[in-house]
Amino acid sequence: MGKFVIKEVKTGIKFDLKATNGQVIATSEVYTTKAACLNGIESVKTNSAVAKIEDQTVENVEKQNNPKFQVFKDKKGEFRFNLTAKNGQIIAVSEGYVTKENCLNGVASVVKNAADAPTEEA
Repeated sequence: MGKFVIKEVKTGIKFDLKATNGQVIATSEVYTTKAACLNGIESVKTNSAVAKIEDQTVENVEKQNNPKFQVFKDKKGEFRFNLTAKNGQIIAVSEGYVTKENCLNGVASVVKNAADAPTEEA
């Protein structure tokens, strides 16, 4: 089972969603309060369960309504995803992946792990 790990950073507080193997599969923005961070976690749980995938790496991208996972290539040529909430705000981002298949596996891992993941503090 995955877990959300909350940790303090220099500029505030953030969370990582970790898979069962301990790998970070999604990271949040930096929040100013713990309460806001916990709300972000709840938003990931709620939105990831119903989000569709918008593959921005193909021509004639089929636009999806929010919430959605946006799969894209970054400037280094790596594949990444953003999870966007119903209100259009990005609530979680991925690491870079070498292949699109691995990136899509990351999306699937968020969907699988987020729903019932416990929250702990680092």
